Amino acid sequence: MYPVVSRRAGGVSVGINLNPNNACNWACIYCQVPGLVRGNAPTIDTARLQAELRGFLDGVLHGNWLEEHAPEGARVLQDIAFSGNGEPTSAAEFPETVNLVGRLLEELGLLGMIKVRLITNGSLMHREPVLDAVAALSAMNGEVWFKVDRATPRGMAAINQIEAGIAGVKRRLLACAARCPTWIQTCWFALDGAPPQEEEVSAYLELIREVQPFIRGVHLYGIARQPMQPDAERLSALPEAVLSAYGEEIRKLGMPVTVNP
Repeated sequence: MYPVVSRRAGGVSVGINLNPNNACNWACIYCQVPGLVRGNAPTIDTARLQAELRGFLDGVLHGNWLEEHAPEGARVLQDIAFSGNGEPTSAAEFPETVNLVGRLLEELGLLGMIKVRLITNGSLMHREPVLDAVAALSAMNGEVWFKVDRATPRGMAAINQIEAGIAGVKRRLLACAARCPTWIQTCWFALDGAPPQEEEVSAYLELIREVQPFIRGVHLYGIARQPMQPDAERLSALPEAVLSAYGEEIRKLGMPVTVNP
């Protein structure tokens, strides 16, 4: 586990990294994980995870960790987030760790007091154990941030380096949303100096229109830190005004949006 001050969470987020081997089934070109490789999570030592999480939460509740490590205005424990160096749902122990977190939060009197988030590319939301774990997440004040960066096969191949069709993405997204409150998270940036193509923007907005009744909102964000993948030099941040304009287009569809340049 690792604590971070999260700009999107608005305070301290306790990350649970189920991919310490830097392996992911996607290879997004903006990923900030150095040495990223294709693959799944390794076997997870759940006893160690529980001990680390218990020790940190005890330091927050009964010590001065927040005062020593978090800036003013961010000294609040916002969430526990399954988010690490790869796709967390690829870990065989993912369902077990969700239940582990729930039991620990209940023991410490934090259940329902903070969010428990899953940050995922959604690629495994057709697996019943994963969907059951997502439903359990919902019962502990949980929510899912489901990655959708592009909505065409060409766009997903270029940005996420996967072969996928939008019908499958939509099916997995709705399966997730039926079990737990779900936000779409989207990273937009300039590639070779150019913003997302109009074809990509139109396809993305059409997907938002179709799923709007079932989704809580969209987290639209840009590149804030240096990507660590081979094409990193081709990427650059969009101007804040441009990203905000995309956010307005999403709002016009009746979808709540947060924008983090």
